[in-house]
Amino acid sequence: MNRPASPSVEGDGDRSADSAAVLTEKAGRIVAAHKLLRRSRRTETGEFLADGAQAVREAIAAEADRPGTVLEVYVTETAGNRNRDLLRAAFAAGLTVTQVTDRAAAALSDAVHPQGLVARCRIHETPLADVLAAGPRMLAVLVETGDPGNAGTIVRLADATGCDAVVFAGDAVDPFNPKAVRATTGSLFHLPVVRVPDTAQLMAELSSAGLAVMATSGAGDLDLDQVEEQGLLELPTAWLFGSEAHGLPEAVMTAADAVVSVPIYGRAESLNLATAAAVCLYAAARAARRRPTP
Repeated sequence: MNRPASPSVEGDGDRSADSAAVLTEKAGRIVAAHKLLRRSRRTETGEFLADGAQAVREAIAAEADRPGTVLEVYVTETAGNRNRDLLRAAFAAGLTVTQVTDRAAAALSDAVHPQGLVARCRIHETPLADVLAAGPRMLAVLVETGDPGNAGTIVRLADATGCDAVVFAGDAVDPFNPKAVRATTGSLFHLPVVRVPDTAQLMAELSSAGLAVMATSGAGDLDLDQVEEQGLLELPTAWLFGSEAHGLPEAVMTAADAVVSVPIYGRAESLNLATAAAVCLYAAARAARRRPTP
């Protein structure tokens, strides 16, 4: 592992911490990285933290296609011994790997049980225009989705079902929130992430790009069975998912091409957001796979 390059770091409150072979929670680089747990600091620096072995592994793998994705890897002795293959991959990619104490690793995570392995990464966002210009077949769009766990799970679902991108629209949760990043289990590094503050503009651009815009709601005009029977699942589609508590805004549902519900065959009152998203995205993905190749 790399030792700190100099006996001190500018702005460090504890010079001896940075001069040691293992960084403590008081070291300047750790104090600076800890601030990335806050959204304001992520926005200011364009950086975020990927916490846990799977997320770090996928971040390192992303270096091959997008150099500069990983800025530094922090690892405890115990985590390093447990993930030797991961560290070999990091060294092979020419990344800076720094050993830290358990308390320093805990300072870089908001998890109840930190794994002792964190990557400081650069935020890469893709403009919506670039995604639409590529002729996407399926997009997952999170409109004002506030829960980071749900958001991260839907990013993972979008990756699993072959979506071309994930769009965070309106006042949605930060996709680089630590909990959201953990919930993606590395999928955040596999597909483009887009943020569009203006939901009305987004709806217009999705339609102009020739995408069928499917809003999801527990009280849809059509259920998923009817959508499939009418052949609508085979269209290039943007699937819109709202917040767990409030669903999609009324204006969004009005502007959509269809409002779709997941049919309930038993006595359950409803499905949670991530489950409903999984049903819709997999139904569309299976329809796309059945479509004859031109």
